[in-house]
Amino acid sequence: MAKQGTKGGRVACLLAAGFEDSELRVPLDRLRQAGYLVEIIGAEAGERLEGERKREIVTTDFSIDEVQVADYEGLLIPGGHSPDKLRADRRFVDFVKDFDRTGRPLAAVCHGPQLLLAAELQRGRTLTAWKTIQSDLRQAGAEVKDQAVVVDGNWITSRQPDDLQAFSSKFIEELGDLEERGGWQPAAAST
Repeated sequence: MAKQGTKGGRVACLLAAGFEDSELRVPLDRLRQAGYLVEIIGAEAGERLEGERKREIVTTDFSIDEVQVADYEGLLIPGGHSPDKLRADRRFVDFVKDFDRTGRPLAAVCHGPQLLLAAELQRGRTLTAWKTIQSDLRQAGAEVKDQAVVVDGNWITSRQPDDLQAFSSKFIEELGDLEERGGWQPAAAST
């Protein structure tokens, strides 16, 4: 699934089976069009993952054990059932915690903020999520806004598939802002 970008750096996409198909496809295509290399990271490398609606089938590029936070400019967490599966695996929760500490753009859509909850990062933050996750976030000390895109520091969050164009645009904008500030220098092209 990985494809070398020409402009920016690498974006990690944490994924398990049952992801919301459009919440992977739309940001993935938009990021690639903007020149980013998106790598699918799962429990195992080479694992075949099918979307909840069975429209998308992807193969993981790397196992979570093979990647380092320092190698990624951005982090994408699609929704669907994927985040619920990932949050049960401490390796993914730790990756999210470590990535958040970098201050680089972290984009989570729909059920994606479940991973932020599992990492206990939500208290005092402002974000949005799928309507059933919004109450969980509030109860856990987050300020929740019911709008298409919410940005709080390095977090970009959205509610649902209808928000994906705005979500993807904002994520790409935040990655570009990071680059302009000199906060990220793309690594040399990989093979």
